[in-house]
Amino acid sequence: MDQECHTQMLAHALRGFPLEACGLFAGEVSSDGSGTIRRFYPCENAAASAKLYTVAPRDHLRADRDAESNDWAILGVMHSHTHTDAYPSPTDVAQAPDPDWHYVIVSLRDDELSLRSYRIVDEHITEEAVEVPGLD
Repeated sequence: MDQECHTQMLAHALRGFPLEACGLFAGEVSSDGSGTIRRFYPCENAAASAKLYTVAPRDHLRADRDAESNDWAILGVMHSHTHTDAYPSPTDVAQAPDPDWHYVIVSLRDDELSLRSYRIVDEHITEEAVEVPGLD
């Protein structure tokens, strides 16, 4: 992902505090299954909770339409953890809607924010590298 999307995800997580924040992101899918994030869509957490998130349906529709108009695909979802590590919780795993998606988690627990990404397939969690040119 580029620095702008990275910064937008971190800022959205901070703005959502003390609740979990969430958003979708879109871009291109490579032949190896990895993705290049081109746009981040901040979304309302319809659950309005500090422990779980639900992407508001109207925000999901808006993101889908914009991605399609740019010949992109929705690659995954980002959400924040307000007091725990950037690692999928049992709830995150149980509610992972798409095995092809990337699940980005921003932890607000420490002074320095942590952003990590995972694939969740059949309740199996695999961390994946996040490359941000200029921040690496």
